[in-house]
Amino acid sequence: MKAGFLFVTWLITIFITNPARAEEPKTLPIGSVAPDFSLPGIDGKTYSLNDFRDSAILVIIFTANHCPTAQAYEQKILDLYYDFAPKGAAFVLVSPNNPDALCLEELGYSDLGDSFEEMKIRAAERNFPMPYLYDGETQEMSRKYGPTATPHVFIFDSFRKLRYTGRIDDTENPYIKPSKEDAREALQSLLEGNPVPVEKTKTFGCSIKWAEKAEWRKKLDAEWKARPVVLKDISANGISQLLKNTSDKYMLVNVWATWCGPCIVELPELIKIQRMYGNRNFSLVTISADAFKNKPQVLAFLKEKHAAVQNYIYNGSDKYKLIDAVDKNWSGALPYTMFIAPGGEVLYAYQGAIDPLQVKKLIISKLGRYYADDSR
Repeated sequence: MKAGFLFVTWLITIFITNPARAEEPKTLPIGSVAPDFSLPGIDGKTYSLNDFRDSAILVIIFTANHCPTAQAYEQKILDLYYDFAPKGAAFVLVSPNNPDALCLEELGYSDLGDSFEEMKIRAAERNFPMPYLYDGETQEMSRKYGPTATPHVFIFDSFRKLRYTGRIDDTENPYIKPSKEDAREALQSLLEGNPVPVEKTKTFGCSIKWAEKAEWRKKLDAEWKARPVVLKDISANGISQLLKNTSDKYMLVNVWATWCGPCIVELPELIKIQRMYGNRNFSLVTISADAFKNKPQVLAFLKEKHAAVQNYIYNGSDKYKLIDAVDKNWSGALPYTMFIAPGGEVLYAYQGAIDPLQVKKLIISKLGRYYADDSR
């Protein structure tokens, strides 16, 4: 928790002390006509305002894959769709974030980032029935509408005049019943021909990742690359003790070697995973199966890859002792990856190059997303 707080504090400091930062776009005023747009959808089509001309109401929601608040609101968005789409409301989801402006350290509560390809994955997982549009490349539409956070709702009447902008409701935690369902009330009022009771609210969630914020990511990337890379010796007995995992962290353990092609290919992905979840109760451990005499070359390779994680090299000559110390069920082929819970339970063991998304999903299933069921 402390590490996460320090990271947020660092970002705020960078924002405040950067005089060159661009002013964030102003939110579209109530009564404004919806600006036109032309954006690609994850279904392969290109959408414009005209595609929704036959709908009595148009609901545009700016959202993001990575944002814990947006994730928490996904079911509520689906509920709104199924309640109001049959009554004449069209729904559109828009991802406003530039993926290059999203720091790896901001992905601690997600398995997906905000790229176009990752949007397709999220839409398929959640069965989004409405168009999901990508505005991350130019952000032209987002700058015209001016969302302040994800999610941010814009509701337009039949003349495409803005009648409501703001939050979905007053509690982002999906396990707590809201006392004010502002977006739902706005939709119901418009369908009944009545004025919207509350036309504008504040929004709570993740900030929009405008392209200029890519400087933040560059700073964090540089900070990571400046971290020291250390390679420690470890014996077969030391490996056995290490994998008992007496810590309070989930461990992702990767056994690899510099002469192993798949190992070299997947190591950068493992480093990304460490950066994503390293501020939580998670740690990446690498164990090199290279000959111990090649320790200098192994360390040089790890430094080249900026592997500022918990690195070990097996200091014995009998590789079969290494294999048995890691996992008696392992045949010995590299790479070999294990995900171990505190206390030593092996939750995942895989020989060969990992599927990074599969591993991220496993990790997040154990670490948990941001919002928990507080009602129990």
